[in-house]
Amino acid sequence: MTETTHPTAEGNGLTILIAGAGATGGAFGTYLLEAGRDVTFLLREAKAQRVRTDGLRFVSPDADRTNTVDVITAPELEANPRTFDLVIVAVKANGLDSVLGDIRPAIGPKTTIIPFLNGMAQIDLLQESYPGQVLGGFVKIVGTIKGDAVHQLTGLSVMTIGDLDGREVPAPIAAALDVPGFGLQVIDDITGGLWEKWAFIAAAGVVTCLFRAPVGAIMTAGGHDHVLQIIAEVEAVAAAAGHPVSEKSHAMSVKMLTEDGSAFTSSLYRDVTAGLPSEAEHILGDLSTKAAGLGVQTPLLDLTLVQLRAGAAQKQR
Repeated sequence: MTETTHPTAEGNGLTILIAGAGATGGAFGTYLLEAGRDVTFLLREAKAQRVRTDGLRFVSPDADRTNTVDVITAPELEANPRTFDLVIVAVKANGLDSVLGDIRPAIGPKTTIIPFLNGMAQIDLLQESYPGQVLGGFVKIVGTIKGDAVHQLTGLSVMTIGDLDGREVPAPIAAALDVPGFGLQVIDDITGGLWEKWAFIAAAGVVTCLFRAPVGAIMTAGGHDHVLQIIAEVEAVAAAAGHPVSEKSHAMSVKMLTEDGSAFTSSLYRDVTAGLPSEAEHILGDLSTKAAGLGVQTPLLDLTLVQLRAGAAQKQR
């Protein structure tokens, strides 16, 4: 393991606040920091203390390093408001409500906000509070937290952003995010991209949570046709919402969720089976509500929600 200190900012001068230093915020934040960007992490007080003392450790497939990083907590930001040029929201969806209040002192009239959360609820909430200041965004990375370290498990590391109204992404924002370590994609139809990702993670969540097993075991048990039905259900919701899933994305979903011998499980399944707070309502509950509003029948999605809600209620008893 190597230890480094906060590099001198050599970027385009934008100040960046990243809310969260989990698998997403920690990984992409580290890459930005190491490229000389001016990065500050907004963390809960206990984690902030650990990171201030020990640094932020990030283990990628090719390196293991610990960086000294700038950290701020919500009470500190509230006591001494400081606006940033770019605010990246990279927390779990179940932390969205609290983080909306936490970031408020950091947002000025010219601040750009990019949420990297699953689903679409965060877009609606942020746009209501900060109209015209929110970009759409999603990331593809296989990561986890082990102890106090952020681990990137594969070489996949892509950030996709776009303007929600189809305008050009401000050049300084795109330049600030274009750094080594991950691929940056700027696309015109970011809303379609967000729906496409939502359809996949919802299908993966239903498949692995309903059958309580990795994909390979589900195939062995004869679940192939049921998986195809689940994919069809969630993609029908996207199509009814005006954002049909592309053939390429559909083929990818089918391949990943019906692969013989695959050990793949969804992050939702991993959280539920580990007894951790999950994004079930944000990923599946919100999609079920949208489906009902659009008149789309989603019996397997709804059945999975009943199972997850019943399990959560039983755990609370």
